[in-house]
Amino acid sequence: MATSDELRIDAPHRELLDQILDKWSLSVLNELCERPCRFNELRRAIPQVTQKSLTATLRRLERNGVIEREVVSTRPVAVQYRITPLGKTLRPPIDVLLAWASRHMTAIEQARATFDGASGR
Repeated sequence: MATSDELRIDAPHRELLDQILDKWSLSVLNELCERPCRFNELRRAIPQVTQKSLTATLRRLERNGVIEREVVSTRPVAVQYRITPLGKTLRPPIDVLLAWASRHMTAIEQARATFDGASGR
């Protein structure tokens, strides 16, 4: 990242942000901030996500150290996911982004309407 007023996002930062701030990652993190969950609990909590997308999302978040996977010795064996201490540090910056979106949503919707009207979309 640049240290001055210049905003420059380098490739490693861009890749990480893409993986953490995507549609399904935010939904998964929202659920895991509340409590640890098994795979099927996450599927029920996020009904729009496919099994394939949820599996890929969980693997990306685990690879980045944001969540951890625990095999629970039950019959049948189950897997439970929980947010890590590192993952918990994401909550404040995500809350800031959501607050910004809420504060500016009216202006954003007006800009979209203007753009769509001007471009005939």
